[in-house]
Amino acid sequence: MKNHSSALALAAVLSASPAIAHDVKADDHAPIGVMGDHTHEKGEVMISVRYMHMAMSENQIGTDGVTPDTIVTTIPNRFFGAPMQPPTLRIVPTEMNTDMVMIGAMYAPADWVTLMAMGSYITKDMSHITYQGGMGTTPLGTFETSPEGFGDISVGALFPVMKNGDRTSKSRQEMTVGASVSIPTGSTTETAQILSPMNAEPTVRTPYMMQIGSGTWDIKPSATFKGWDGKLGYGVQYAGTIRTGTNDEGYSFGDVHEGSVWVSYNAKQWISFSARTRARTTGRVDGIDPMIMGPVQTANPDFQGGERIDVLGGINLVATHGPLAGHRIGLEVGAPIYQNLNGPQMAGDWSLNVGWQKAF
Repeated sequence: MKNHSSALALAAVLSASPAIAHDVKADDHAPIGVMGDHTHEKGEVMISVRYMHMAMSENQIGTDGVTPDTIVTTIPNRFFGAPMQPPTLRIVPTEMNTDMVMIGAMYAPADWVTLMAMGSYITKDMSHITYQGGMGTTPLGTFETSPEGFGDISVGALFPVMKNGDRTSKSRQEMTVGASVSIPTGSTTETAQILSPMNAEPTVRTPYMMQIGSGTWDIKPSATFKGWDGKLGYGVQYAGTIRTGTNDEGYSFGDVHEGSVWVSYNAKQWISFSARTRARTTGRVDGIDPMIMGPVQTANPDFQGGERIDVLGGINLVATHGPLAGHRIGLEVGAPIYQNLNGPQMAGDWSLNVGWQKAF
């Protein structure tokens, strides 16, 4: 009898375990590549982990592709006249991969404001080809540079400025504005060993795009509008990065302005699919680091930035029952359809963003 009572008690506990359907939906949040799209209610906390991979390959000037042989025979070396500096570029990047792990936290001390913070660990890898001497198209060899480290930390706040309807409404809309500050905790003095055109292997400061941080305090405004109508969702977001001042090395990266438009289809409560278009403009580097010098395009501040449009497809999943209820996983993959680069500059190839989110 005692054993029978214990079994009944255990069954009651198990049946009372989290097995109640939650009112969350897979498309409550924007595609995982969109950040700062939502706020929380008073007392809520959300933790997120994202992994992002970005690949670049080949080179462009404006919208036109250009070969390494063309670059080393036609593009002047900005530093010609300095010791050991040839008249044209002699080192050309051929491929670059960036991997970033981002950990974020959000907390709502009140319904009208949600605080947020995010840090990252960044790994970059760039392949190059070096040409012999001061002219011609004879390759000397190849080399790679691979800096890594903790990036800049972002802290800020999101404010819900409009909400029409609630989760039970067939049609609803909301708008959120945000502002954050990027704290310059990432390194701007990374170094690497290279292969020079004179067949030497000096250790030098890596060019601008191979540094880990910006070195400046940056302002990051955003505005997001989202809506739902039955199983369909839609949204638009502006996000910017405005550089302030000059870093200790004597330069600042260009401002970034980015706009996204997306639609989603909530096939089931626990799964949705999304399609997104993202347009971005990035300014040139302003100023120059006197320690960044060499016959390579990435050392020239003028060969930075440009315009780019990407198309991305994604999937969002959310657990609605059981002990994993409320856990979210998102994936988004994309590639550029238009690039107009201040080149010669390596072009974007494709990107991947995978993330996990959980609110408490």
